[in-house]
Amino acid sequence: MELFETGGGKFAPLAYRISPKHIGDVAGQEHLLSEGKVLHRIITGDRLSSMILYGPPGCGKTVIARVIASQTKSEYERLNAVTAGVGDIREISKKAKERQNLYGRRTVLFIDEIHRFNKSQQDALLPDIEDGTLIFIGATTNNPYYYINQPLLSRCHIFKLNPLSGGALKTIIKRALSHPEGYAGSGIEISDDALDYITRISGGDARRALNILEMAVESSVPSAGGAVLTEESIKRTSASVTIPFDRQGDYHYDIISAFIKSMRGSDVDASLYWLARLIVAGEDPLFIARRIAIFSAEDVGCADPQAIQVAASALSILEHIGMPEGQIPLAMAVIYNASAPKSNTAVTGLALAREEIEKNGPLPVLPHLVEPEYKSAGEKKIRSGYLYPHDFPDHFVKQDYLGRPLKFYTPSGSGYEKKIAEFLKQLKKED
Repeated sequence: MELFETGGGKFAPLAYRISPKHIGDVAGQEHLLSEGKVLHRIITGDRLSSMILYGPPGCGKTVIARVIASQTKSEYERLNAVTAGVGDIREISKKAKERQNLYGRRTVLFIDEIHRFNKSQQDALLPDIEDGTLIFIGATTNNPYYYINQPLLSRCHIFKLNPLSGGALKTIIKRALSHPEGYAGSGIEISDDALDYITRISGGDARRALNILEMAVESSVPSAGGAVLTEESIKRTSASVTIPFDRQGDYHYDIISAFIKSMRGSDVDASLYWLARLIVAGEDPLFIARRIAIFSAEDVGCADPQAIQVAASALSILEHIGMPEGQIPLAMAVIYNASAPKSNTAVTGLALAREEIEKNGPLPVLPHLVEPEYKSAGEKKIRSGYLYPHDFPDHFVKQDYLGRPLKFYTPSGSGYEKKIAEFLKQLKKED
């Protein structure tokens, strides 16, 4: 059975019509497909084993599957996890065993959107992968380590694909203009500014770039052909910039990670950029506000105790006024926290205290720290030994609160923690 044999023809989208059939024609993913790299060796050597390809839309997962279909000596079957079920897997498995027994030919099963298979559907693949009846190739936009069952993962090589670079996208666009199934012979050319514009708004997605090109050609080029596509002609026929984002997928976590790391690195401009990306992509603004609040305690901490107040105020204001106005206090909180002095002593100090408890067990409460008891109404029994700090100069007196010396907190010397360090140093002098 020919993989990807259904559909197509002259009515197929441009991205489908010009899809590469040979590994040398694939643009991008050099870390996997360049000569000598792992997937290049697997494909050219026809040494297939089960694998999962994961990466963002339009990065080449299905293209690689098509190349495998064209360049290796196997029978191919394809399923889409959105519409397929266990019955489809069993039917393909039956045919694969017949091919193996009668003709000695192996079968490769390609499943797109594999993350949409539930546990039982994924488990249905295991016996045939285990005994070699099927060589499985899965494609997913989601991190397989979160969405694919461990037994299936253990039987597969995992290959991560990256968003396509600007250079790779330009190569693909130019190839479409010269491809026999694209616009070869039409006389259509593209200006450098139009090429740059398509690359910018495609977000590393080749399918998106080709769809924009196809729309521009079909909508603005005369039937006689011979036109030159410009940035203005592309803008007239294309939608706005693509913002790749998925609240449940890798984009969500990648952008949040970049946002937090930019604030931690005190890069205000980068922090505002990633904030804007989150807002434009439609992220829940309350989620953003909560992340800023966590950051203010985790990464600014005692270096600027006001930072957590700014973050809390932004969260409260956002809850009361909503969007779009709520994005302004969010921006203010981001600027304040990104530009504030940094300290993670609240994190490290607590972690050391927890480690002490887990390692050595809990300490008993010292007798002089226990709450006073009452003999009867109005008569308090004062427990001896406790020294009330407010009865002493500077509201401080040295006494034991743990029973043995332990050290968890060391001021960072950043921002307000300089004052904390000086204060604690002065207390030691008064011991």
